[in-house]
Amino acid sequence: MEAKLKKELGTTVLKSAGQSTGGCISEGHSYHTDTGKVFVKTNHKSEAKLMFDGEKASLEAILRTETVKVPKPVKVIELDSGGCVFVMEHLDMRGLSKYSKQLGEQMADLHYYNQRQLEKSRKEQQTVGKGAGETETTAVEKFGFHVITCCGYLPQENEWDDDWVTFYSRQRLEHQLGLVEKTYGDREARELWAELQLKIPQFFKEVEIVPALLHGDLWGGNVAESADGPVIFDPASFYGHSEFELSISGMFGGFNNCFYSAYHEKIPQAPGFAKRKQLYQLFHYLNHWNHFGGGYRGSSIKIMKDLIK
Repeated sequence: MEAKLKKELGTTVLKSAGQSTGGCISEGHSYHTDTGKVFVKTNHKSEAKLMFDGEKASLEAILRTETVKVPKPVKVIELDSGGCVFVMEHLDMRGLSKYSKQLGEQMADLHYYNQRQLEKSRKEQQTVGKGAGETETTAVEKFGFHVITCCGYLPQENEWDDDWVTFYSRQRLEHQLGLVEKTYGDREARELWAELQLKIPQFFKEVEIVPALLHGDLWGGNVAESADGPVIFDPASFYGHSEFELSISGMFGGFNNCFYSAYHEKIPQAPGFAKRKQLYQLFHYLNHWNHFGGGYRGSSIKIMKDLIK
């Protein structure tokens, strides 16, 4: 693998920096190269390239907004032995503590970014001599993403849709429940979903949803801080409802009140936020059920029952 990395990166030096990490999905290792330190994620699954291509596109999209720090992606490289590596900038990071408030502000800026681009684009179209498409960064008017991304190792179809409720119901919840059905044939989940899908539009009455670029998997394990501010990584991005971002952040800890207060100062909670948060957490519980097994069944079933009440 190291010879392949040297060749693909065009470096004469490739020396282990002695820092290794192992997540639920991939393993990581840092190396010194001719141009500085890089972080290399390795995954030997058959879907590794799809997963890393989606992560690279996600990091690139977040980078372009210049709102919150992410590692700069370098290259996705297929291994001769099967699987793939993803090379990115190495960042010296520690657990999030000092910069929680700043992260809240920056996540709100990330979520507002596309709305500002849309407003800018519309103003330009009304200006004489300016045509559509002259904005430096293209504004996105639909929900979805230009490539498949993976939340964990499971692919997320991100086909563009004009309607958020349709996108989320079909491409997130229905997709996950289809996987549950295929693996477990869970009758209770199937029956609850038949009821819940009819109720979903009620949770979005009088809520205006503008497509926001999301990290997509913002739990405590995917945030940190460097010497000069917060860092987010391991994204599974798409354009969706900004509230979706705050669902998994509340499930496994890692975010304090400073984070939420700073975020909501810029993006206040809309009416019905608590119910929609449950609806968005349902996706993550189902995704965990499909990744890690029946230990997450109870939470998934409970949320569906609560939402149907």
